[in-house]
Amino acid sequence: MTTPTDPAVDAARLYLDFDSFFASAEQHFNPALRNRPVGVVPLDATHTGCIAVSRQARRLGVRSGMTIKDARAIIPDMAFVVARHDVYVRLHQRILSVIDGCVPIAHVRSIDEVVCHLLPAEAQNALALAATIKARLAAAFSEGLTCSIGIGPTELLAKIAAEMDKPDGTVMLRTADLPQRLADLPLGDLPGISKGMQARLAAAGVQDFTGLWGLAAKQARMIWGSVEGERFWNGLHGHHSERPTTQKGMFGHSRMLPRDWRTPDRIAICARLLTASAARRLRRADMRATRLTLGLRGGGHPGARGVRPQGDSWHWETGLPPTRDDHGLLLALAQGLEAARAQVRFRPRSVSVMLHGLIAEGAMIADLFGTAPGADGAASDDAVRARWERVSDLMDALRASHGPQAITLGPPAQMPGGYLGAKIAFGRIPDAADFSHAPVADDATQFVTV
Repeated sequence: MTTPTDPAVDAARLYLDFDSFFASAEQHFNPALRNRPVGVVPLDATHTGCIAVSRQARRLGVRSGMTIKDARAIIPDMAFVVARHDVYVRLHQRILSVIDGCVPIAHVRSIDEVVCHLLPAEAQNALALAATIKARLAAAFSEGLTCSIGIGPTELLAKIAAEMDKPDGTVMLRTADLPQRLADLPLGDLPGISKGMQARLAAAGVQDFTGLWGLAAKQARMIWGSVEGERFWNGLHGHHSERPTTQKGMFGHSRMLPRDWRTPDRIAICARLLTASAARRLRRADMRATRLTLGLRGGGHPGARGVRPQGDSWHWETGLPPTRDDHGLLLALAQGLEAARAQVRFRPRSVSVMLHGLIAEGAMIADLFGTAPGADGAASDDAVRARWERVSDLMDALRASHGPQAITLGPPAQMPGGYLGAKIAFGRIPDAADFSHAPVADDATQFVTV
C-alpha cells in the first residue's frame, strides 16, 4: 500500500524541458555564440520576429516574437541566426539516444520536451537520476545545451515542476507540498490554461491557484466543457489519467510571407509548395483527403482606403473525392486561389493549406464498376486519378533516391527562409523526408546580415 509520501507515487513521472532549445542548439554548434545574447529568426530580414532567444537575451529583456529591430534597441550587439530546422531535428534524435541510455522515454511531447515513467526503484532515487541525465547530456554535447527537469506524481505536475527553476533547474513536487507550494503561481503559467480558459475560470469565480485547487472534478469538467477538465483536475491533484490515443485529423502547413511575397502570384507559389509538402506527408501516412482548406490572414491598417483592419482572415474550403496525388490536390487549390483573387480585399501576411477529412488507405472501398472508360471511350475519373497517383508515387521515389530537388510538378520554386512545410511545430517533429533541400551541416550557422 502506498502513501502520499511514497517515492513510487511522488516521483512517478520525470519531465525534461530543454532551455531555449533552438538558441541553445546554435550556441552548442557555434562556440563563439556561447554566453552571448542570441536570437533565432525564420528569415534574414529586419522585420522578422524571433522564434527563440537565448537565456542571456531573455535576462536582458528580449522575448520571443520581438523583431530584430526591437531586440537591437535593447541589445545593440545581439547576434541573430537563421533557423535550421533539419539540424535541430538531428540534434533532437541524438539527445533522445542519450536520455534513453539513462531511463526509457515514455513520450516525446515536442522537439524539446520528453516525459519518462519511472519504476518504483528509479523513483526512489529520482533526483540522482536527474543529475545523471544532466551529466551525460553535458558530456555528450556542451555546457550551453541544458535542460530543466521536473519530477512529480503525474505528468502535469512534473511539467509544472520543470518550469519552476529555469534554466538548468531540477524540482520535485510532492503531493504533500500541494497546494501550498503552488499557491502563488499565476493561472496563466499552468500548462493548458490559455487566456480563453482563464476567462472561463474567472466567469466561474476562479481567480487564482487556490480557487482552481478547490474545484471539484465535475466542476472542472463543466468549466472546460469536456472530459479534458476532469483529466486536468486529476493531473493537478496527483491522480493518473491516461491520455486517449489521438487520431490524425489533418495534414497542413502555414507560412508567414516576407513583405515582397504578399502578391497574388507569389502567394499562389507559396500555397502550391505548402500543398505539395502536405500531400507528401499524406502519402507517407497511407491516407487520402476529402477536403482542402486554403486560408489567408491579413495585414494593413484600420482606416486605410481599400484595406481592412489588421487581423482579417479569409478561408475557402472544398470537398474532394478521396485524393492523395499532387495533381488532384493542386487542381482543387487552383479553384481556391481563383476565389481568393476575386474576394480578398486585404494584403495577406500568411497563407495556410490544410488537407483534412482523412480516410485511411485500407478503409477505401473500391468502385463497384472499377475504372472502365466512359461512353465516349475517354478514361474515367478514377482511371485518371489512378494514373496521377502513380506519377506522385514515382516522384516521391525519385526524391528519395536522388534528393528532394530531383523533380517537381510544375516549375521549381523556393521561398526565402526555406523549410517550407518542414518547420518544427508544437507536437510535430518533421521527418527527414519533409525537408525539401539537401541536409544543412551542423556547423553551417547562417548569420543575419541586415
